[in-house]
Amino acid sequence: MKMALILGDQLSHSLSVFDALDKQADLLVMAEVDAEATYTWHHKQKIALIFSAMRHFAQELRQAGWQVHYHEYDAQHAQLSLLDVLQAVCEQYHPDSLAMTECGEYRLHYQMTVSWQSALNIPVVILQDDRFFCSKTQFATWADERKQLRMEYFYREMRKHSGLLMQGPEPVGHRWNFDADNREAYRGDVPVPKPLRFLRDDTDVAVCALVQQHFADHPGTLAHFNWPTTRSQALTALSHFIEHRLPHFGRFQDAMQQHDDFMFHSLLSTSLNCGLLLPREVCDAAEQAWHQGLAPLNAVEGFIRQILGWREYVRGLYWLKMPDYADMNTLGNTRDLPAWYWTGETRMNCMRACLRNTLDHAYAHHIQRLMVTGNFALLTGIEPRQICDWYLAVYADAYDWVELPNTLGMVMHADGGLLASKPYAASGSYIHRMSDYCQHCPYNVKTATEHDSCPFNSLYWHFIGRHATQFAGNPRMSMIYRSYQRMPAEKRLALVQKAESLLETIDAL
Repeated sequence: MKMALILGDQLSHSLSVFDALDKQADLLVMAEVDAEATYTWHHKQKIALIFSAMRHFAQELRQAGWQVHYHEYDAQHAQLSLLDVLQAVCEQYHPDSLAMTECGEYRLHYQMTVSWQSALNIPVVILQDDRFFCSKTQFATWADERKQLRMEYFYREMRKHSGLLMQGPEPVGHRWNFDADNREAYRGDVPVPKPLRFLRDDTDVAVCALVQQHFADHPGTLAHFNWPTTRSQALTALSHFIEHRLPHFGRFQDAMQQHDDFMFHSLLSTSLNCGLLLPREVCDAAEQAWHQGLAPLNAVEGFIRQILGWREYVRGLYWLKMPDYADMNTLGNTRDLPAWYWTGETRMNCMRACLRNTLDHAYAHHIQRLMVTGNFALLTGIEPRQICDWYLAVYADAYDWVELPNTLGMVMHADGGLLASKPYAASGSYIHRMSDYCQHCPYNVKTATEHDSCPFNSLYWHFIGRHATQFAGNPRMSMIYRSYQRMPAEKRLALVQKAESLLETIDAL
């Protein structure tokens, strides 16, 4: 008898490991264990989503005829890790081998490849995760042929390879990228659709009660838990997005609003990243919407680029550069993450709004993460590992392979420009242009050195000044540095003094 381990982010019936097993003879193992639930301070909704989706998936597997050994979470149980559970299963069933689809985290991958075979005393076979468009080997081959690993060029290769939005060798619309058409601020001209609501079944209710009991000290709340926990629900969510949100997603994908947490975003990343949806079927659905005239090309291309381009790119980069990548800190940041990242208790309204969304829903869209909470961490010089751990903990769609490159590389520019050619630093003017947050804020976004000035403004120029050695020669930042150099000396001094006073009192902002 063979044994196979199914992880909480591998909830796909097309998982490669199933092809290596005999449904009648072999055993599937799934386990909710303390080590995976607590290695970082996961949001309550993240734990609830994974546990509930796992339990639903196990039931689907049993209904399909598979034998499933399922270990439910028990805080008092001696089996605290995945290895503990597998050792107990080996003692009970005596399998002759363990098969797994490759996992999505280097931490766990290292354990599996270094110690599990000797600990279990049976062969451990790790199979390729073919749910992605690009394998690790394919990405490594692409990267080996290039001096700079830019996502845009990888994305074009993926378009050609997948055939998505292609007319022969050329992209539809004669452009690879419609990003320039996708940067509009939202002014209420198009109604935002109401979020889809899911009925919670007995499994969801039981899991939420378990999480509330055993993970009460973890961040966030379960009051607004509304993520799909079954494939059926995930497919409903996909259909809802295609019909109601995709048509306007492109124009407003960067927009932020005080009283709308989701805007036109898909809310599909949790389902994609735990396996309830496959990236190919999601991209195909979006492309079909364009063919049917249900959504414009800029919206469809922008959405597909996030999955076919960016999602595949960061995964490839993660596996290419780990484990050293996780320790990179090229800007030398050492500041501690303010405690209010975990509570949302700050006077800065943009930060407060994004942190409330995060704590309420285990969610924030990419601009809220990159240009608000991430931008503040970049400007203030937060130590990369601390902000990476925060993103991994608080978002329901965060797994190390996708979170780490996005945070360490894209948000913090801590990889020296490997992922992004310039840091995504911005003053309060960007947030003012792309949101209505500043209308509800006690700080003044129009000034930089007054007592009530928006903290982002002086902190931005402080960042520019202290990193001039690294960035003054960057062609994409040359205009900024020319502006900085033209500033009167007294203005620069005032900006520095204001920013340093803010940094000294960062926990009270």
